[in-house]
Amino acid sequence: MLTGRFDRTSDRHSGWSQVIGPAEPKNESLQFRLQPLRFSFLARESIHFPEGKSANILRGAFGTIFRRIACVPQCTGVSQCDWRASCPYARMFEPSATGPGPSGLADWPRPFVFRAMHLDGRTFAAGERFHFDLNLFDTESPAVAYLVLTFAQLAREGLGPHRGKVELTSVTQLSGQREVSATVYENGSMMVDQSIPPLELNLAQSEEAVGRVRVRFITPTELKSGHQIAPRPEFGILAARVRDRISTLRELYGGGALYIDFRAFGERAAAVRMTRCDIRGLDVIRRSSRTGQVHPIGGFVGEAEYEGDLGEFVPYLEAAKWTGVGRQTVWGKGEITVERW
Repeated sequence: MLTGRFDRTSDRHSGWSQVIGPAEPKNESLQFRLQPLRFSFLARESIHFPEGKSANILRGAFGTIFRRIACVPQCTGVSQCDWRASCPYARMFEPSATGPGPSGLADWPRPFVFRAMHLDGRTFAAGERFHFDLNLFDTESPAVAYLVLTFAQLAREGLGPHRGKVELTSVTQLSGQREVSATVYENGSMMVDQSIPPLELNLAQSEEAVGRVRVRFITPTELKSGHQIAPRPEFGILAARVRDRISTLRELYGGGALYIDFRAFGERAAAVRMTRCDIRGLDVIRRSSRTGQVHPIGGFVGEAEYEGDLGEFVPYLEAAKWTGVGRQTVWGKGEITVERW
């Protein structure tokens, strides 16, 4: 716990409050850690991923099997479970406040996102290989072993609408350039002799001046401003939502909340101008395999260009490539790329 004299400020876009106080050591206060994992498979039967639904299919099947593996047989539901605080399934799929946490968050964001858009609309014949990525933000729990067990079992039971059988061939951790940096699982065996450190992203402003950036929204994105969905990704709104998500994931899953002046950050972001906006809306729905209910998971895709003093914000935008931004990121929404130009 930090000590000293604190002032409380609030962000005008989100309504969040953040405590501002004496500076922490820079090497810890502005780091963001994650484990970007790649799951590689060999198709034993033909498998098809419907257009726009690959991440949703993976997430739904993943949750069902993860609960079967991780939960005690007598569990009747996470909300009534006596082991909730230590249950891997509850921490991964139904995380919620059991003590002090970020203001206003009874239900926490899940500590992972899928990256599977490249599978949308594709069919893999028997003998073909494919992969998807999962970015894990809970780097302080033994989640990786459960992930491997779950997807190995899911592969045996089948993937996709027709439950095509596949084989999990390897699980690897990626570098910041999305290249393989370490092997977690291969040929049916965990690499238990390795202690693989997480990927660390530095959120501190670089010395390089940045005056223009282009942000591509490559999966449906929804950004909230106040209590409404923003019609356009104005930079002040985008930067605030990126900042809030990174801070929340740090506070809940490792590293602590961002130790920055949220209000001043938001005011500087609002001064950045949008110079071009080329977006379009996509209507996508998901059907819960557990309840049968239909939920909208659409949003806008496209790109926007911004000009201004952007050096402070680029590291956050780069981190958001891994975390996603906006609503329903766990289903693959809010995936972005960033380009300086």
